[in-house]
Amino acid sequence: MSEIAGPAAAALSSLCPDDVIFLQSLPKAELHAHLNGSIPIKTILELAQQYSPSSAQTTAVADTIEKLKSGVILNEIFDFFSLMPAIYALTSTLESVVIVTRAVLQSFLNTTGDGTETPQCAYLELRTTPRTTPHMTRERYLTVVLDEVEMYPATQAALIVSVDRRMSDLDVEECISLAIEMKNRGRRVVGIDVCGDPRSGDMQSFTRHLSRAKGAGLGLTVHIAESTNNTTEDSLALLSCRPDRLGHATFLSDELKALFFADIPQPGTECSSLSECATGTTNPHTPAGLRDPSHPLHSRSQNLKRSEEAKAQMSFQADAEKFSERAAIKDIEEMIKQAESPNNARENGQYKPCMEICLSSNLL
Repeated sequence: MSEIAGPAAAALSSLCPDDVIFLQSLPKAELHAHLNGSIPIKTILELAQQYSPSSAQTTAVADTIEKLKSGVILNEIFDFFSLMPAIYALTSTLESVVIVTRAVLQSFLNTTGDGTETPQCAYLELRTTPRTTPHMTRERYLTVVLDEVEMYPATQAALIVSVDRRMSDLDVEECISLAIEMKNRGRRVVGIDVCGDPRSGDMQSFTRHLSRAKGAGLGLTVHIAESTNNTTEDSLALLSCRPDRLGHATFLSDELKALFFADIPQPGTECSSLSECATGTTNPHTPAGLRDPSHPLHSRSQNLKRSEEAKAQMSFQADAEKFSERAAIKDIEEMIKQAESPNNARENGQYKPCMEICLSSNLL
């Protein structure tokens, strides 16, 4: 296991022994694990020893390997993306994809060899972007990943198919179509993720594809407002697809956070607020628009800003005083119970709205 350092180490040291025992005893659900960002360093080094491409690629891979061995320092979110070309080069064949997928699943879900440590989590939703290389198609990539995921019961593991912000419209369409097709075949695909360099892509062009995935019964999670470069228009385009979860949302405004939690359909009701907002009918593209009394969401956003109810809808509260041990365990057990349904299928609106942060990466 990677050494804990930085703010995480400071947070851990602030806990009393009873707090640590309590947190260790909780069954944990890992819902934001990127396959290529969670590969154990040992596995990466083993793949690097077998790697023999062109000299230019070898140099790039070797430089990244040295960074990983000495400990990667990431000061900005964009620093992470420079590591990915080398990791993609090491995982460009079906055989290597099988190796890394198996290693990642085992690192999360298996006990240690001597049985002294419990698994890191009780339930894992692994996510990955289908890739095409000279050695494999996107469909073959997804198939071998799913073969490994489905070695575990549905109560333990499932797959989220990611689409990258840098993809062309045709590539996004292909990935969404593959995810829907796999789900319809009974394969364990439960959702779609939007990821990639937050500086790239026009998210408005993604919306029809994401809405199609939602219509097919897939859950939707989106990396959103990860940097100050992301505009309100970018966030509104993603929110218009009514995602079930938000990834990071570091720079998402309070108004848009409130709208996300407000836009969860209640039994017997229709909630089209974000769809209305995305059409631009009442100048929604700046936060100031939401403060206009004529805006259709004005009263709701103002009420939510004054209310703690929006915060109470989050799956996991950061403040430990806001939940008890019984409530936390019940919440996780209910999520695992849902995973036991046939093919792990989830209807629209069954996802509990929450914001995710990526804590699992071995590269961070």
